[in-house]
Amino acid sequence: MPGRDPKSWMWAEACEMLDQAERLHREFFRPAPRAGRAAWQPPVDLFETDQELWLVVALPGVPPERVQVRIEGGTVIVAGERALPPVLRRADVHRLEIPHGHFERRVELPAGQYHLGRRELIDGCLVLELHKVP
Repeated sequence: MPGRDPKSWMWAEACEMLDQAERLHREFFRPAPRAGRAAWQPPVDLFETDQELWLVVALPGVPPERVQVRIEGGTVIVAGERALPPVLRRADVHRLEIPHGHFERRVELPAGQYHLGRRELIDGCLVLELHKVP
Protein backbone atom coordinates (compact mmCIF):
# COMPACT_ATOMS: atom_id res chain seq x y z
CA MET A 1 0.00 0.00 0.00
CA PRO A 2 1.42 3.41 -0.95
CA GLY A 3 2.50 5.74 1.86
CA ARG A 4 0.93 9.07 2.75
CA ASP A 5 3.33 11.02 0.56
CA PRO A 6 1.31 12.24 -2.48
CA LYS A 7 4.25 11.62 -4.80
CA SER A 8 4.39 7.95 -3.72
CA TRP A 9 0.72 7.15 -4.21
CA MET A 10 0.53 9.17 -7.45
CA TRP A 11 3.54 7.27 -8.79
CA ALA A 12 2.04 3.90 -7.76
CA GLU A 13 -1.27 4.84 -9.37
CA ALA A 14 0.46 5.96 -12.57
CA CYS A 15 2.41 2.67 -12.75
CA GLU A 16 -0.80 0.67 -12.27
CA MET A 17 -2.51 2.62 -15.06
CA LEU A 18 0.44 1.97 -17.37
CA ASP A 19 0.25 -1.75 -16.56
CA GLN A 20 -3.47 -1.77 -17.35
CA ALA A 21 -2.90 0.06 -20.64
CA GLU A 22 -0.19 -2.42 -21.63
CA ARG A 23 -2.44 -5.41 -20.84
CA LEU A 24 -5.27 -3.92 -22.90
CA HIS A 25 -2.90 -3.16 -25.76
CA ARG A 26 -1.60 -6.74 -25.81
CA GLU A 27 -5.12 -8.15 -25.69
CA PHE A 28 -6.88 -5.96 -28.24
CA PHE A 29 -4.15 -4.97 -30.67
CA ARG A 30 -2.48 -8.29 -31.23
CA PRO A 31 -2.67 -9.50 -34.84
CA ALA A 32 -5.50 -11.85 -35.70
CA PRO A 33 -4.37 -15.46 -35.84
CA ARG A 34 -3.61 -16.77 -39.30
CA ALA A 35 -4.29 -20.32 -40.35
CA GLY A 36 -1.94 -22.58 -38.43
CA ARG A 37 -0.96 -19.86 -35.95
CA ALA A 38 -1.87 -19.91 -32.28
CA ALA A 39 -4.15 -17.23 -30.82
CA TRP A 40 -3.10 -17.90 -27.22
CA GLN A 41 -0.65 -19.81 -25.02
CA PRO A 42 -1.79 -21.78 -21.97
CA PRO A 43 0.19 -21.41 -18.72
CA VAL A 44 2.54 -24.29 -17.87
CA ASP A 45 4.26 -25.65 -14.75
CA LEU A 46 7.35 -27.86 -15.15
CA PHE A 47 8.66 -30.14 -12.39
CA GLU A 48 11.66 -32.49 -12.37
CA THR A 49 12.37 -35.61 -10.32
CA ASP A 50 15.28 -38.05 -10.62
CA GLN A 51 13.43 -40.20 -13.17
CA GLU A 52 11.08 -37.87 -15.05
CA LEU A 53 9.76 -34.43 -15.89
CA TRP A 54 6.16 -33.48 -15.16
CA LEU A 55 4.42 -30.85 -17.25
CA VAL A 56 1.09 -29.40 -16.11
CA VAL A 57 -0.72 -27.35 -18.77
CA ALA A 58 -3.84 -25.37 -17.82
CA LEU A 59 -6.50 -26.26 -20.41
CA PRO A 60 -9.93 -25.90 -18.77
CA GLY A 61 -12.76 -26.62 -21.17
CA VAL A 62 -10.54 -28.32 -23.76
CA PRO A 63 -11.55 -31.91 -24.53
CA PRO A 64 -8.70 -34.47 -24.75
CA GLU A 65 -9.35 -35.15 -28.44
CA ARG A 66 -8.58 -31.48 -29.20
CA VAL A 67 -5.03 -31.65 -27.77
CA GLN A 68 -1.88 -32.78 -29.59
CA VAL A 69 1.43 -33.36 -27.81
CA ARG A 70 4.81 -33.93 -29.46
CA ILE A 71 8.47 -33.67 -28.59
CA GLU A 72 10.79 -32.06 -31.13
CA GLY A 73 14.42 -32.01 -30.11
CA GLY A 74 14.56 -30.41 -26.67
CA THR A 75 11.08 -28.91 -26.85
CA VAL A 76 7.66 -30.30 -25.93
CA ILE A 77 4.83 -28.80 -27.98
CA VAL A 78 1.22 -28.80 -26.78
CA ALA A 79 -1.29 -27.55 -29.35
CA GLY A 80 -5.02 -27.66 -29.93
CA GLU A 81 -8.18 -25.63 -29.81
CA ARG A 82 -10.71 -24.39 -27.29
CA ALA A 83 -13.92 -23.73 -29.18
CA LEU A 84 -16.58 -21.31 -28.05
CA PRO A 85 -19.72 -23.36 -27.33
CA PRO A 86 -22.14 -23.10 -30.29
CA VAL A 87 -24.98 -21.70 -28.17
CA LEU A 88 -22.76 -18.75 -27.19
CA ARG A 89 -21.67 -17.83 -30.72
CA ARG A 90 -24.81 -15.75 -31.20
CA ALA A 91 -24.86 -14.28 -27.69
CA ASP A 92 -24.02 -10.69 -26.80
CA VAL A 93 -20.59 -10.54 -25.16
CA HIS A 94 -20.35 -8.51 -21.96
CA ARG A 95 -16.98 -9.92 -20.89
CA LEU A 96 -14.63 -12.32 -22.67
CA GLU A 97 -11.54 -13.15 -20.60
CA ILE A 98 -11.11 -16.87 -21.22
CA PRO A 99 -9.21 -17.32 -24.49
CA HIS A 100 -10.72 -19.37 -27.29
CA GLY A 101 -9.39 -20.57 -30.61
CA HIS A 102 -6.14 -22.29 -31.52
CA PHE A 103 -3.43 -22.54 -28.89
CA GLU A 104 0.15 -23.69 -28.89
CA ARG A 105 2.70 -23.79 -26.12
CA ARG A 106 6.36 -24.67 -26.67
CA VAL A 107 8.37 -25.50 -23.57
CA GLU A 108 12.13 -25.90 -23.68
CA LEU A 109 13.15 -28.95 -21.67
CA PRO A 110 16.28 -29.35 -19.54
CA ALA A 111 19.15 -31.02 -21.39
CA GLY A 112 18.62 -34.73 -21.98
CA GLN A 113 16.48 -37.24 -23.85
CA TYR A 114 12.83 -37.80 -22.95
CA HIS A 115 10.09 -40.26 -23.80
CA LEU A 116 6.43 -39.26 -23.47
CA GLY A 117 4.83 -41.43 -20.79
CA ARG A 118 1.51 -40.88 -19.10
CA ARG A 119 -0.83 -38.24 -20.48
CA GLU A 120 -3.99 -37.33 -18.52
CA LEU A 121 -6.49 -34.49 -18.42
CA ILE A 122 -7.16 -33.91 -14.70
CA ASP A 123 -9.37 -31.11 -13.35
CA GLY A 124 -8.88 -29.00 -16.47
CA CYS A 125 -5.12 -29.52 -16.61
CA LEU A 126 -3.17 -31.69 -19.02
CA VAL A 127 -0.60 -33.63 -16.99
CA LEU A 128 2.32 -35.06 -18.98
CA GLU A 129 4.93 -37.45 -17.65
CA LEU A 130 8.18 -37.36 -19.61
CA HIS A 131 10.55 -40.23 -18.75
CA LYS A 132 14.26 -39.52 -18.79
CA VAL A 133 16.06 -41.78 -21.25
CA PRO A 134 19.44 -42.94 -19.84
